[in-house]
Amino acid sequence: MVKDSYLVGLIGAGVGPSLSPALHEREADRQGLRYLYRLIDIDELGVAPEAVGDLLRAARDLGFDGLNITHPCKQLVIEHLDALSPQAEALGAVNTVVLDGGRAIGHNTDVTGFAASFARGLPDAPLERVVQLGAGGAGAAVAHALLTLGAGHVTVVDALADRARALAAALNRHFGAGRATAGTPDRLAGLLGGADGVVHATPTGMAAHPGMPFAAELLHPGLWVAEVVYRPLETALLRAAREAGCAVLDGGGMAVFQAADAFRLFTGRSPDAVRMLADIAELAGSGAGSESGTEAAGARS
Repeated sequence: MVKDSYLVGLIGAGVGPSLSPALHEREADRQGLRYLYRLIDIDELGVAPEAVGDLLRAARDLGFDGLNITHPCKQLVIEHLDALSPQAEALGAVNTVVLDGGRAIGHNTDVTGFAASFARGLPDAPLERVVQLGAGGAGAAVAHALLTLGAGHVTVVDALADRARALAAALNRHFGAGRATAGTPDRLAGLLGGADGVVHATPTGMAAHPGMPFAAELLHPGLWVAEVVYRPLETALLRAAREAGCAVLDGGGMAVFQAADAFRLFTGRSPDAVRMLADIAELAGSGAGSESGTEAAGARS
């Protein structure tokens, strides 16, 4: 049933700088909805990530219509849900929970969010050989999106070799043998030299984690570069990539499209993503906070 009043929230650690409340509430205002988006920060509450089940039950009792879930709760919440969407089940992570009719249904809008942003921002980018930095929560969502978009092969590079191998194995199980392999940072120069593009899915470049994830000298004009960090929108990596002649995609689009998909799930109404892209440009440019573009995917996991 479509309503005109909604109560939603975000559960996670250190969520104070999140732009989700502003993104959701601005769009709701434009649609004439009463829409309250509340932050539920486990750090401020002084509870462990495992308390997500208790927080979910409390939200249900208080009449919440839905929740976004971010690091470090996106996997822990699964055992407390009644059902999962196919995408959330395949990914093993939930960033959006719809509360309806006494049931809690888990979804993952980061996969669709990155896919929509990539299709809009780099529509003609070649996808035969893609290198991805980061195999955490953000990396898992992005890798699924890349292979769903038709990437021929994704090499997952992570400082934690076991994590990269685990993600590559999961991708091969889901998409077919040979679609993904794990790599190590010491092989990055060779990997980027032969790649069509690179996706950066680690926190490096955020205001709280400044710097470059790899040397600028490894960039070359034939390489496209996609970022998941959205605060700031113009990271050091994107600046260096532009200077090297690379096509680039900032993290703002993923933040918007995952939020738009969550808004649609919560309300049953279609948000205006173009207006929300203007919102993110204004909000992320304000300099407040230091959140990753895939806050709900747990980019810091």
